[in-house]
Amino acid sequence: MDVFDAINKRATYRGPYKSESIPQEDLKKIVQAAIEAPSGCNAQSTTFIIVDDAKVMRELSAIMPKGGMDTAPAAIVVIASTEPAYDDVSFYKEDYSAAVQNIYLAATAMGYATCWLDGVLRRDDINKKISSLLNIPDSLLTCVLLPIGIPEKEPVHKEKKKFAERACYNKYSL
Repeated sequence: MDVFDAINKRATYRGPYKSESIPQEDLKKIVQAAIEAPSGCNAQSTTFIIVDDAKVMRELSAIMPKGGMDTAPAAIVVIASTEPAYDDVSFYKEDYSAAVQNIYLAATAMGYATCWLDGVLRRDDINKKISSLLNIPDSLLTCVLLPIGIPEKEPVHKEKKKFAERACYNKYSL
């Protein structure tokens, strides 16, 4: 699948996953795509934990039962250092966002589906509970949880506004 097909096919999937495990080589390839994402000042502030152990997945799902976590055979936990990269400015949000987008595209191209879970991690100290479970140091921030697997149902690609409603040339004209 070429990159434009993956972009057009990519969809957030919150449904159930098939019980098939994901080969570690595939998970490594998906995370390598995230590692290749751009990074502000090349600080490379984002790191990843690949979870494919059934026991740890159950424990993660108990902490965060949404977005398909209860049936996903694996998950990718996205972690960031918030240390400044340049003039007291940290680009960690930009860095992890670019990395997650690459995860989405790589997973889609390989026939997997995922769901970007981050807002819910900021409630009820869920990110801290995940950090504790996975031994993530206090100096790092648990930003995103991505359940991943083969979707049981076809992911639904939501309609996007037309180009002319969201883009213009040379000067703002929307």
